[in-house]
Amino acid sequence: MSDVLIILLGTSMLYVFAASRIEAYIKTLALQGMLLFLLVVIDLHEINWLNIAFLILETLIIKTAVIPLFLLRVIRRNEIDREIDPSVPQFYSLMLASLIFIFGFVVAFWAARVEPGIQPLYFGMSIVLIISSLFFIVTRKRIITHILCYMMLENGIFLLSLSVANEMPMLVNLGVLLDLFVGIFLLVIFFNKIQSMYDGSHIDVLTQLKD
Repeated sequence: MSDVLIILLGTSMLYVFAASRIEAYIKTLALQGMLLFLLVVIDLHEINWLNIAFLILETLIIKTAVIPLFLLRVIRRNEIDREIDPSVPQFYSLMLASLIFIFGFVVAFWAARVEPGIQPLYFGMSIVLIISSLFFIVTRKRIITHILCYMMLENGIFLLSLSVANEMPMLVNLGVLLDLFVGIFLLVIFFNKIQSMYDGSHIDVLTQLKD
């Protein structure tokens, strides 16, 4: 079952490469949160109700509902529809996506041979999510897209932690959630300030900033 969820998680990233609507990115982000929650529940070997409650809060409520709804409100209020003029055309992006996925499976195969304690499919797919998110940050111009890519990057790091341990310590969970909240809060404030001062929402307007 967990392998199917991992495949669905990878398929969601392929969908992001193929889509251009910002709202589709946000809905994919919510789907990734749901898939991560299911993966955590499946891999939970020891029942600790405090940890389960926190994971439900972090993955199911925050990642799947609160943050996606908040970002949907932001893009609708600012009338943002699609990503504009990406640095890499969509066709080449899909080709690069295929290469990234091949690299992820190679890493998974290598991890299975080198370190038996690592869950190889988790590890390989986490690398795919991290590299794909960094690729989107470099090639996309919408500031809101960068915020979404930051969220997907955090999902990849979360999956990476699941690949090396079945259960994350509570302190690590708190650190991840705090980092998530602070990062999204600051990025959305930054986005709203740029949107109110400049007629545009892509990174080209940042070249006009002065002291």
